Amino acid sequence: MAASNHDASKPEVPEAAAAAEQTAVPESAGDDATTNGHHASFFDVTIKLPHEPYQTKIPISTSDQVQDLRQSIIEMPHTFQYSCFHLEHEGQRINDFVELSEVSGLKEGSELTLVEDAYTEREARMHVIRVRELIGAAGDRTDALQGIMAGLSLHDTVMPLPDDSEKPKDDEENVGQTPLTDYDFKAPGAIKTLLPPPLEPAPKTIKTISVSPWNPPPYHLRSKGHLLYLQVTTNEGEQHQITAHVAGFYVNRSTNIKFDPLPRQAPKGHSAHSLLTLLEDISPSFSSSFRSLLEYNAKKELLTIFQLSNAIPANPWLVPAPNSSHTTHQSDLARTQESYLISGVENTETLRDWNEEFQSTREMPKEAVQDRVFRERLTSKLFADYNDAATRGAMLVARGEIAPLNPTEARDAQIFVYNNIFYSFGADGVGTFVVEGGDEAARVAVNKDVVGVRAVNNLDIQGLFTSGTVVVDYLGKRIVGQSIVPGIFKQRDPGEHQIDYGAVEGKEIVADDKSFVPLFEQLSKALHIKKHPVWDKDDVRHELEGSVETKGLIGTDGRRYALDLYRLTPLDVSWVEEHWSEPGKDGEPKPRDKNYPHRMATLRPELIESYGRLKLRDYVKNELVKKGFQPGVDEKTEKDESDEQAVVGAESKTEKDEFDEKAVVGTEPKTEKDESDEKAIVGTESKDSEEKSEDAEASDQGHVDIAGFNFTLNPDVFCGQQPQSEADKEEWTKDEAEVRAVCNHLSSDILPQLVQDLKEGEVGFPMDGQSLSTLLHKRGINIRYLGKLAELSDNEDQRLQALKRLAIQEMIARGFKHFANSKLRNVAAPFAASCAAHLLNCLLGSELNAKPTAEIDTSLRPMYPEVDFSFEKLTPENLKKDVYDQVALRYRYDLGDSWIETGKQLQLLREVCLKLGFQLESKDYSFSKHTTNGTAADANGAPMTNGHSTSSKKKKNKNASPPRAESPTTAHPPQTFHADDVLNIVPIVKEASPKSLLAEEALEAGRMSVAQDQKELGQELLLESLQLHEQIYGVLHPEVARAYTTLSNLLFTLEDKASALELAHKAVIISERTLGVDHADTVLNYLNLALFEHATGNSKSALAYVRHALELWKIIYGPDHPDSITTLNNAAVMLQSMKNFSESRVWFEASLVICEEVSGKNSINTATLLFQLAQALALDKDMRGAVNRMRESYNIFNSVLGAEDRNTKEAESWLVQLTQSAVVQAKQLQDLAKGRLRRVQLTGRNALRPQASIGHTTGDTTAPTRGTNRVDQRNIEELLKYIEGESPKMSPKKRTPATNPKRRVQKAS
Repeated sequence: MAASNHDASKPEVPEAAAAAEQTAVPESAGDDATTNGHHASFFDVTIKLPHEPYQTKIPISTSDQVQDLRQSIIEMPHTFQYSCFHLEHEGQRINDFVELSEVSGLKEGSELTLVEDAYTEREARMHVIRVRELIGAAGDRTDALQGIMAGLSLHDTVMPLPDDSEKPKDDEENVGQTPLTDYDFKAPGAIKTLLPPPLEPAPKTIKTISVSPWNPPPYHLRSKGHLLYLQVTTNEGEQHQITAHVAGFYVNRSTNIKFDPLPRQAPKGHSAHSLLTLLEDISPSFSSSFRSLLEYNAKKELLTIFQLSNAIPANPWLVPAPNSSHTTHQSDLARTQESYLISGVENTETLRDWNEEFQSTREMPKEAVQDRVFRERLTSKLFADYNDAATRGAMLVARGEIAPLNPTEARDAQIFVYNNIFYSFGADGVGTFVVEGGDEAARVAVNKDVVGVRAVNNLDIQGLFTSGTVVVDYLGKRIVGQSIVPGIFKQRDPGEHQIDYGAVEGKEIVADDKSFVPLFEQLSKALHIKKHPVWDKDDVRHELEGSVETKGLIGTDGRRYALDLYRLTPLDVSWVEEHWSEPGKDGEPKPRDKNYPHRMATLRPELIESYGRLKLRDYVKNELVKKGFQPGVDEKTEKDESDEQAVVGAESKTEKDEFDEKAVVGTEPKTEKDESDEKAIVGTESKDSEEKSEDAEASDQGHVDIAGFNFTLNPDVFCGQQPQSEADKEEWTKDEAEVRAVCNHLSSDILPQLVQDLKEGEVGFPMDGQSLSTLLHKRGINIRYLGKLAELSDNEDQRLQALKRLAIQEMIARGFKHFANSKLRNVAAPFAASCAAHLLNCLLGSELNAKPTAEIDTSLRPMYPEVDFSFEKLTPENLKKDVYDQVALRYRYDLGDSWIETGKQLQLLREVCLKLGFQLESKDYSFSKHTTNGTAADANGAPMTNGHSTSSKKKKNKNASPPRAESPTTAHPPQTFHADDVLNIVPIVKEASPKSLLAEEALEAGRMSVAQDQKELGQELLLESLQLHEQIYGVLHPEVARAYTTLSNLLFTLEDKASALELAHKAVIISERTLGVDHADTVLNYLNLALFEHATGNSKSALAYVRHALELWKIIYGPDHPDSITTLNNAAVMLQSMKNFSESRVWFEASLVICEEVSGKNSINTATLLFQLAQALALDKDMRGAVNRMRESYNIFNSVLGAEDRNTKEAESWLVQLTQSAVVQAKQLQDLAKGRLRRVQLTGRNALRPQASIGHTTGDTTAPTRGTNRVDQRNIEELLKYIEGESPKMSPKKRTPATNPKRRVQKAS
């Protein structure tokens, strides 16, 4: 909501300032030179207040706006009451909209005076909204856009103990219970992981506060300064009528039946400038309950409770039952009045001219850094507001609540305007895409259009404008929302075209207004688009800078707009020729092998970039050869080339490896799996340095000038254009060959390379469909190649088997999504939950009930004669066949016997819900008959499990209609899903907001400085980047979460552990709230946080975060993810550092089990883990086991690397020492046993020895043994000391066998 965002979400500003302080911004303040184009300085100023405490000190930065200072004042506990005021300095009023640096004479110790202003009606409304939020009287909101528990964070509930309860690592109590003690490696994912524990209710400060029935003031009282009338019921049960006046708020004489808005007389007469102060006066208990509320809120991390204003919050797919403490629906009269409080009686404040705002923001100056910050900040906020408004409108369109402008047209051709946003359906309502694939082509085109608009927005070309564009998938319908370009509906004069550049009316007419040429030229250069000719219906030749489909329009505002940006890249001709054929005449079916649903299969921009880099390498190599350099140089270039291919579009993991080594101290170094532990870490230093080294090399070898290099592609080849002249035909043939070469590069190089990288562990292994899609897209691979990916990964390698299973699961989920959408789009909103539940039953519930039935309120059916109820007839067999057909059609993959894996139903359910926007009640769903009993038994004892039945009973007591639906529900055999389980359906939004170039530049500069070992400069630049990210995006934004993650890792390498830890915590919270509590990035951020907590001495906290991440991992992927080897290993190391040796060996063993399965029993990875396990067993005083494991490790190293390798030698030396210790230990035990038989009086002392060696619970048990057999025991103690103390020094050595042997072999070959 606009107003609540205006107030409640603004705490981001002081929080950002606080974050900057905590992350050492003040220390580098003197050098923070470029944030706003001048040196920023930090100091305290005194604010003089009109009421107690009469003055307060606030730290400020001259780079802040006055608005930021105002916000800081509003957020401070003892100045909460102020919202309508201005500031004065030396008697002069300060403009609220300038920078503090512009206030003359402002310095350390300056005094600013806060002067209360007269209220306007708007200010009074905003003040009431703010106070309602502040005192906890706002109740719950049912927001149409934001689903149940939107923006949820679990961060505060993960760590059961506060950090200050940590004991020193060698404390005896630390050896007992740990957060991992009862962890079950093979148990399935528990859905309770996704929900916070029950909530204790917040203290109530007031019973109700709302707008009075006497509102609004009559005309004669408005002229006397009356603005609003409110009514308040205090906790004492007294009702007060309050007048909001220009001078403040006072209790008036009105009652429920008498109107008299004048002030009451003493002693009941109270007045104050702030409503908050007035409430303190009229309610004796208010002050204490408000204090309790503040303490209650203070227990939560601030970032977890701020409202999101610059990003759409993530909607969980599992949510609490309606009767849960988290979703209690409270009585709140003012909830219905909020739209009035936000936008006034006329409701004109919310109607915005979106297009004018977008374009005027784009036209703002961007020369100075200060201007860029302001421009990008405004852009980010504007896109967020527009995306919010456009999505709300799209939902109303989907529900049929907005009248179309052309009601006589077919449904798909109808257009709508709402809130100054133009809406249409993502379907071929007017026949534009008949030859391309009809509705399917139109659906794909609007999605690609959003991507194209985002690309143009990111390029930020001066003078070229785009319309605000959002695509919303909701209830099976795809709806496009666009800001209205002035002149787009204007009827042109005869002879004038509707479009000024590009194709008009199909491709029959081509317009080529010359004013677009310089603009499209810049666009084409950036996107590798070739200037090329096209021909109209009369074969007239036109030279175009972009695709003929890309259109230019001169609006009536004189601006030049780029429209229809769905064809910025060429067709994937290999795919189209292999799998597409033109529609047959008279609706004849296409051949099965050529029935791809549309012809809009274009190449991804990332692939074009990748191929462009390859061509540039070839160009440089050829230039060097021309200059007569040796072949060795060429070989080096080729090597770089292949290296580059291996990392094209993917995140480098090198940096992460370093963090693992530094953070996890105390064992053998990581295997190559480390490289894929935390994919969230964007480690581009290696890539940067690689490119830098190549540039430097080229420079040294002869200064190759790349000005002569040109790589462009013609986007209109294979699209029906007919060249006329011989020269054009020849050029066209070359263009076609170049596009075919790119397609070939995708299928023969990029795809196999990705599979190879995943097999070798060179890139992080994806966890779910979302992370798999992201990985493919970064490599330039379209989702349609999922089937090809599954085929390429069909071999015995266990990592590739896991990849194949994931690809098949993703194809099933996507196939089901397309089928479900086809059913949902023809169902009215009241039946959507029934349809969704039945579809889910047919997909996932067939084992429990082979013939599920749809639960429909039959009394409503006659009211919807046009609704398609065909989904009722659906059976699991039919649905399976339809999904098989969708997978074969879209991904060219025959599922054969593959279907949903046993035990992976929860993972598939999650994928489907995230793709379709379903929010299901959180409970243990039974997917097969043998789990039904267990679930029912759980249900008797656990309210979470039987939430379904409880909630329906509660509903049935309150409403008349639900009992009708009860009989079919209970009469049917048990079903996995019921209609009541689908609590909500939320929209899936695709938007085109650009990234902040300024923040990215600062981050990149910081990275490069760190990579070049300029640590101080790097740290300053990184902290500046942090400040820019927060200023431009607001704190709660996914881009800020990514920046926090990157910065935390970089600061950690710079030994600024406190700042790194702080940012890691924030990265987790923001990731949870903007991406999802179970998003892959969130899991990786938790693992990252655990490493930092461990490195700063908080091992118990670290283990709690590791456990939570592993529990999430089970829900996302299931147990035994290939990359979990590193995580289990790290947990074992943490346990070891806490002296919990017996538990650590369990985790090493679990890590080894997965490693043997994934990498094979004779791999280097397995040998490395066996080496670590042997150490762990020695620490646990199981010498025999340690010797056996070390022998296995030695044998593998010896057979794979050879006897002379340093890893083999090291394992051999450990084996010798461990064997000696094992012999000594066995001898001691034998001696002790003999001693028991021979000398009874000595057993009292020596009997403790075996207990100590087996259980190893305290240091006390080992103390006496040291004196009993000095010689033998000292050897073991030395061994323990060696393992504990020396292994960190060994880490660099053992790192080599994990990754380098393989690379050495590759180099040799």
